[in-house]
Amino acid sequence: MGPWLGELFRFDVYKRTQGRVTRQVTFAAIALVAVLGAWRLGRSLMDYGPTGTYGVPLVLAVVGCWLAFRAVNVPRFADFLISVEAEMSKVSWPTRDVLFRSSTVVMFVIFALAAVLFLYDMIWSQLLSLLGISG
Repeated sequence: MGPWLGELFRFDVYKRTQGRVTRQVTFAAIALVAVLGAWRLGRSLMDYGPTGTYGVPLVLAVVGCWLAFRAVNVPRFADFLISVEAEMSKVSWPTRDVLFRSSTVVMFVIFALAAVLFLYDMIWSQLLSLLGISG
């Protein structure tokens, strides 16, 4: 518990120049979840006056944002995010034309399979109702 608690109250940024975009996006996502959760809690606590509506959610939002900031600077997690950004820079992204064609093929296959499953369902429903197995 000691190293974790010490890590919680540090103010420095681990490997400041590495993996910045991935760490910033991860921080934003975690902080957004914390703020939205605090906002929803405030809506639930409206019956408890201004403290329940604004005070408790504000404190929880600030604590959630601080925990998000510290989470992306924990050395083990930060190293993971740094390596994620390094791997993402190696990815060869498709062109807009290739992406459009691939998406079209995927959507066509999904609709075709849905139609086939619908036909199978209709055939089996009719067959089973003729046999008196289902109504």
